Amino acid sequence: MLEKKFYKTFFKHSFNIPIKVTYWDGSSEVYGDGTPEVSITLKEEVPIKQVINNASIALGEAYMDGRIEIDGSIQALLTSAYETAGSFFHDKKFIHFLPKQKHDEKESKEDVQNHYDIGNDFYSLWLDPTMTYSCAYFEKDTDDLETAQINKVHHILNKLHPQPRRTLLDIGCGWGTLMLTAAKEYDLRVVGVTLSQEQFNLVNKKIKDEGLENVAEVRLQDYREIKDEQFDYITSVGMFEHVGKENLQTYFKCVADYLKTDGVALIHGITRQQGGANNGWLNKWIFPGGYVPGLEENIHHIIENGLQIDDLEPLRRHYQKTTEIWDKNFNEHREEVKEMFDERFVRMWDLYLQACSASFESRNIDVIQYLLTKGTGASNNVLPMTREYMYK
Repeated sequence: MLEKKFYKTFFKHSFNIPIKVTYWDGSSEVYGDGTPEVSITLKEEVPIKQVINNASIALGEAYMDGRIEIDGSIQALLTSAYETAGSFFHDKKFIHFLPKQKHDEKESKEDVQNHYDIGNDFYSLWLDPTMTYSCAYFEKDTDDLETAQINKVHHILNKLHPQPRRTLLDIGCGWGTLMLTAAKEYDLRVVGVTLSQEQFNLVNKKIKDEGLENVAEVRLQDYREIKDEQFDYITSVGMFEHVGKENLQTYFKCVADYLKTDGVALIHGITRQQGGANNGWLNKWIFPGGYVPGLEENIHHIIENGLQIDDLEPLRRHYQKTTEIWDKNFNEHREEVKEMFDERFVRMWDLYLQACSASFESRNIDVIQYLLTKGTGASNNVLPMTREYMYK
């Protein structure tokens, strides 16, 4: 049978760990040497044409629908696929189609709200109490997720070397933990921008509840719409992955335009050291319009827009641990999520979170903090000469 022959070759070249595959006709085969670490059951044929069109989309959707079952760690399975040069993640003959990438301001708002406006009740089930949806920073192995997220906020703000009563813009402010910490603990005047209605509502409520109206403002606004304003400091966490490849130049130009001549920016985001990339299934189901830029690509845009790189810090292992905790939390509330949505949604998000962990574990992607300054001569010498100040 043509389908069986295709899949035997497909599985043989996709993983570097031993796996067992049970086919739709009840037959099974082990690929790789040793005891299988993961078992895959294909309850029905996934059409070869769909797999060749885009294997990630075809197989991801089959898992979402329950047409594929996986016994064992999805993270371990996908990590092995990322680490295998001939797998469907890397072989171009399985990536003929990718969902749309280009998006204008209207589409950007729709894309963001499609993901982040699922509901604060949903995210609160598996994020930590700070509602921080980005890489945590584990100073100690014993840090829980909330501690590590608070660590991350301070790590970012400390890198800015902020001086009291100056201004900070947080591009893509999320649920406001960073910007409000900057206001309360660093005596900064802060503005946060987001395209998520749910995030905007919650941050506004926090500002009013905590009496911060005189020092904090949140705007439901595209970052490109800020006009005639400059800030002493800019932060942007987990943002540039959403702007699209074609908008990266504009994104970094906006950072440069909004930053005062002696200003400091900390830009934190998922970056691929091997070059920019996207994944069809993630683009279709999780992050429409998303694109993970390459390190060289980001550095080009940073320099081209007159910004100076003062420090780079990779935090890949921190994000792997973060996503692993998120997935554990998510699965502890699996039934509640199912009641909110349905089984297909639950399988989709579990796959997404484990796929993220696998991508970080395999070094397919990284997360990097870019510490940037603007200016020339003395105006660019605003940070201490060593990193010691960051850890005080």
